[in-house]
Amino acid sequence: MDKVKKIIIIIPSILILIILSSIIYNHFTPKIELIGDSEVIVNYNKEYKDKGYKAYYKNKDITDKVKVKGKVNIHKLGVYNITYIVKYGNITKKVKRKVLVRDTEKPKITIDAEDNIYVCPGEVYKVPKYMAYDNYDKDITNKVVVKKRNDAITFEVIDSSGNISHITKKVIYKDVDPPKLELNGEKEMVVFLDDNYNEEGYTISDNCDKDVKNKVEVKGSVDTKKVGAYEIIYKAFDKYENEVTVKRRVNVIRKGGPGTIYLTFDDGPKEDTTSQILDILKSENVKATFFVTNNGPDYLIKREFDEGHEVALHTATHDYSYVYSSVENYFNDINSVHDRVKNLTGYDAKLIRFPGGSSNTVSRKYYPGIMSILTKEIENKGFKHCDWNISSGDAGETTDPNGVYNNVISRLSHDRINVVLMHDIKTYTKDALLNIIRYGKENGYYFDKLNYYQEMVHQSVNN
Repeated sequence: MDKVKKIIIIIPSILILIILSSIIYNHFTPKIELIGDSEVIVNYNKEYKDKGYKAYYKNKDITDKVKVKGKVNIHKLGVYNITYIVKYGNITKKVKRKVLVRDTEKPKITIDAEDNIYVCPGEVYKVPKYMAYDNYDKDITNKVVVKKRNDAITFEVIDSSGNISHITKKVIYKDVDPPKLELNGEKEMVVFLDDNYNEEGYTISDNCDKDVKNKVEVKGSVDTKKVGAYEIIYKAFDKYENEVTVKRRVNVIRKGGPGTIYLTFDDGPKEDTTSQILDILKSENVKATFFVTNNGPDYLIKREFDEGHEVALHTATHDYSYVYSSVENYFNDINSVHDRVKNLTGYDAKLIRFPGGSSNTVSRKYYPGIMSILTKEIENKGFKHCDWNISSGDAGETTDPNGVYNNVISRLSHDRINVVLMHDIKTYTKDALLNIIRYGKENGYYFDKLNYYQEMVHQSVNN
């Protein structure tokens, strides 16, 4: 009986001791609190960012004393432990976070087909090309299971981690593709006045209609006795009413023989002077060539084009120190003004004039030898350049309309083509223009605009 009483007394004492020890331990032991979960899943090859931790001792922040051990290799599947350790006084506290690197990403299936698979009516469809790629297993095309039905086809694949992907496409028995119509020869052709135009024809095929060759309509004609732009329209349709239209542009031009005057204007457009020059050209039924810049109003470039003049390219900036400092800068400059013309007119202008002409020597100051490079490079990029063999002197030689007039007419020749350099930003050039045109007409000259396909006037390259 006495033993029982002793046991009864001892048990509460032990419990009290345990509780007191626990209280003392918790009070005097540092604590680490993890931010975020203690178990984290990270996808293979994706960045792992630890969310961090906090450490305290008796409400005092001792986070800066925590040391972290352990690394996570996101390039290898597995389980990784990150241990956070803090020591304060003689007591050390450790907490762990488990990081599981898993492949949780579904494989990707790519199929060489639109949203639906269209099949010619009455035909058996073929499985389109496909490919499957997984972030962990890499190419798993050989694991794709293809399930065919009459109205659908399903592609399914499972990677080594059990991630599954599937794509189902409808099969529709309908021809939605137009015939394939290709022109023989060029889409834009040049024929000289009074020469013969030879129609080069076309080739056609269709995915479903084998008799499509008999279903092509050709409209349009070319009058080689008259200068102008002509359009030939080719229209094809299959038995399922799918249509395609292709156009060919045929330019009938003069050969530009001796006695032809090509009036060319640089540096514009400019309000007032360019518009008045266009008025004179229109009243005299004369076509000219405008080597334009990025200056001046847009509507004048559009008007030049709409009234049948050749819109050519001069320079965006006319800044020699920029344009001729590098080949790259030159093409950045010319492409800028090209894009302006294209956006305003839809015309892909390829005829250019170098600032200062191809014979300029000012470019030596910025890049010795650059003109020798550029005159070749523009040809490689599909451009052509044209200089002049008559200068009106309006760029500095004279500011008198009579001076401009005399400089031009005194140098005209019936034994060659005459490419006249003028500037539509000069009022005295505008004032001289009508008399120049009338002199030319009265003395048996013919006025025309330059075109990409003719032989160009080139000066000697001096740099």
